[in-house]
Amino acid sequence: MEEFVYYGELFNIYGSLLNESNRKYYKLYYEENFTLQEIADLEKVSKSYVGNIINKTSKKLKEYESKLHIYESKRKLEEILFLDDINKIKNSIKELIEF
Repeated sequence: MEEFVYYGELFNIYGSLLNESNRKYYKLYYEENFTLQEIADLEKVSKSYVGNIINKTSKKLKEYESKLHIYESKRKLEEILFLDDINKIKNSIKELIEF
């Protein structure tokens, strides 16, 4: 389930960088919770084709994150919001900026 949420977050961040077809399949799978077979039936393609698109799209999203680090930076900023010590906040922001 955690992986499902992770890829959903990556899709929210980087989805606009994908082509329309990949975006459509990925949205059906991750946001609408369609099964691979349901998507295949809807699009009149094979289940394995849909699976390949989902896998390739997942790899592409991970590639974007490995280069841009938006998801990781967002998580770090969320952690900083819960800090009480101003010096810890400053140091955490400094680390994030220098990242």
